[in-house]
Amino acid sequence: MMSNSFVKAPAQASAKVFFVLGDRIERRARLQGSWLNIFDVTVPPGSRMPLHRHASPEVFRILEGRLTVRRATGNGIDEFEATAGDIVRIEANQAHAYSNPGTETATFAAIVDSDMAEFLEATGSQEPPKATPSSETMERMKAAPNAHGITILAA
Repeated sequence: MMSNSFVKAPAQASAKVFFVLGDRIERRARLQGSWLNIFDVTVPPGSRMPLHRHASPEVFRILEGRLTVRRATGNGIDEFEATAGDIVRIEANQAHAYSNPGTETATFAAIVDSDMAEFLEATGSQEPPKATPSSETMERMKAAPNAHGITILAA
């Protein structure tokens, strides 16, 4: 017998896919009536998410490849490498960023709240970028977060 807590992820063809700053983001689950959203994020070599913070916590589970993760702590910025199988916890209002400085694509599952999910969908595009984000795209990314409770600290 299947538990009531089981959520079947949508098939690849029907999952919502969009791109934010070069990263491919695919919605895997949204629990109705809950803040819980799960996305698979594919980070190509050289891609990065700028230092930012938001009111909700986040959890990343690295599925493939390697990411460099930066998190603010009481002692400054903690930088470390996360690899397949690692779980990274981001506290509420903790400044954080990630990048893929390697030559291989990295993929992680991100568990986020509704504000972050809405931000990703609002700023994402349906087409993959053809080059590094333009200064116009970066300015749009800096302006959009305020409506979703997110503060970009450095681009």
